[in-house]
Amino acid sequence: MSKGPVLKEYKNLEEILLDKNLAGLGDAYVNLLYSLAASQRSGYPTGVKVNNRILAEAVRKSGLRKLLPRRIDRHVLGNAAEALIAFAWLADTVTFEDSVEILSEKQDSVEAFTVLLREIWERLDKRDEQR
Repeated sequence: MSKGPVLKEYKNLEEILLDKNLAGLGDAYVNLLYSLAASQRSGYPTGVKVNNRILAEAVRKSGLRKLLPRRIDRHVLGNAAEALIAFAWLADTVTFEDSVEILSEKQDSVEAFTVLLREIWERLDKRDEQR
């Protein structure tokens, strides 16, 4: 499946985190990822909607919060997580399978998303260093 020319050029990570279009796609993508991870942990199919509180806390714990403007609410922080996760998939930085595996490893949702966000950030840094 080709993802096509969906991504634009971004100047920096902050621009990715604040992209509302990426966040919109990321909302659906994150819910699918987490639903599959929850299904794997439970052993039966389940659909889960990830709460912005979980994503916002994961952004804080991952260290990404420092890259964002000062006065933003939980909704914007959740959108930032969704945007970054969608970007990482679209840019072939972290595969769908990698993301599900990472999210499946932790029972605690905040911790699971914190690990995923850190992994994405680390891979993006390595990719940028290689350029």
